[in-house]
Amino acid sequence: MDRKEFIKKMTGTLLIGIPVYSMLGCSSSDDSSTQPPANNTKDCLANGTVIAISTNHGQTLQVPVADVQSGVEKQYSIQGGSGHDHMITVTAANFDTLKNNQEVQINSTSADSHTHAVIISCA
Repeated sequence: MDRKEFIKKMTGTLLIGIPVYSMLGCSSSDDSSTQPPANNTKDCLANGTVIAISTNHGQTLQVPVADVQSGVEKQYSIQGGSGHDHMITVTAANFDTLKNNQEVQINSTSADSHTHAVIISCA
């Protein structure tokens, strides 16, 4: 077998072998913990929130489900691991929006000559 014939056979083997190997690697496990949820509906009251902070340099925020449920205006610090603090105010109207499974965007207070846009979405 010459080099050209060897390369053709190896290419053919790889083109067939890789997809077959990939299919065999999949299992029919019934472990539901690794399966995505059947219902991908986002629900703040059931699943809580997900936070995105623009130009983030260490800030964090957690909005507990209990706060969404109560719907009462509340201030949060987003300092996290940052060397300076920013605050956001989530209003009762913002909480109503979250209860309707819609995201809200709130601008933080200014610190170190800048602010952050904070987006609160439903998980």
